[in-house]
Amino acid sequence: MMRHEEPPPRRDASAASWLKMALRVLAVVVLGCVVAANEASAQQPKTVNPTADSVKEQQLLDALKAGGPNAPGSIGGRVSIPDKQSGKLIQPAGQDWRSFHQGTLRLVGGAAILGMLALVTMFFMTRGRIRISKGFSGQTVVRFGGLDRFAHWLTAISFILLGFSGLNLTFGKSVLLPFIGPEAFSHVALLGKLVHNYVSFAFALGLILMFVLWVKDNFPHPRDIVWLFKGGGIFGSSHPPAGRFNFGQKLIFWSVIVGGAGIAWSGYMLMFPFQFGDVAAMQFAGTVHGLLALILIAIIIAHIYIGSLGMQGAFSAMGSGKVDANWAREHHSVWADKVIGPVRPPAAPPRPTPAE
Repeated sequence: MMRHEEPPPRRDASAASWLKMALRVLAVVVLGCVVAANEASAQQPKTVNPTADSVKEQQLLDALKAGGPNAPGSIGGRVSIPDKQSGKLIQPAGQDWRSFHQGTLRLVGGAAILGMLALVTMFFMTRGRIRISKGFSGQTVVRFGGLDRFAHWLTAISFILLGFSGLNLTFGKSVLLPFIGPEAFSHVALLGKLVHNYVSFAFALGLILMFVLWVKDNFPHPRDIVWLFKGGGIFGSSHPPAGRFNFGQKLIFWSVIVGGAGIAWSGYMLMFPFQFGDVAAMQFAGTVHGLLALILIAIIIAHIYIGSLGMQGAFSAMGSGKVDANWAREHHSVWADKVIGPVRPPAAPPRPTPAE
């Protein structure tokens, strides 16, 4: 008689049941995620309007402006590093500063520089070159020594380098970048930054030398009023008396000394950020630096014109250091009388003696 044995339970059936249970759980989870997503989507607006009242950034900045960059209203936090300025997240006055540099400064600078170029061009076309009325005498007199010329050219060359590199910071993106492309412009901008930083020390040294050498001859004098009312001989044929420096040159001197000192001071504040002030001081320094630099560039354009193309015999004063005697007597008669001597009247012809 054979024994009937029941087959052992199949493991496949057990694994299949677990798989079915896992799929059911996964389906429930997925269904729950879909339902939650639909509910969240229903709560969101169908369209996004960036100018809607829900966008509070501009309102927030407007509310903070009243307090200034360092007021409690500025958005910031606490930081543990030494640079406490890094804790400032939003500084509302920065928008005004950026708007000034990207808009107003370009308009003012462009108007000053292009306006001065147009003015000297019109003046040259109408007045022409101011020539020595009596011509060259052939006699020269030393006007500036070696140290004077060193101070002048040190300041002049460094200012030209600073001017071009600074103009690239203000106008480069809109004027130069479209012509040379972004890669070349990045190299030019980097080189300009290095030149601007290091050449500034030579410019500051030149300012100090010029002030020490020439300040004694650039104080106002009553004869300057006469020179001013007569137009300095530029608009007429007569040349009013003047000392070593006339009134126009004195204006250039004080513009360079005062304006250059302001440019150097504000520039070093920018070169060494937050060493001499906070964010507001940095923004003020940037504004002063840009305005003074552009105005001084316009003034120097007129100075370069008069000292080269505009006046005959003027360039040799800073070239060789010597000027023609007739030029000195016409433009700086008081100084010429000191270094050359007063003009002697021509000797009277000898009287004929009667024959005996």
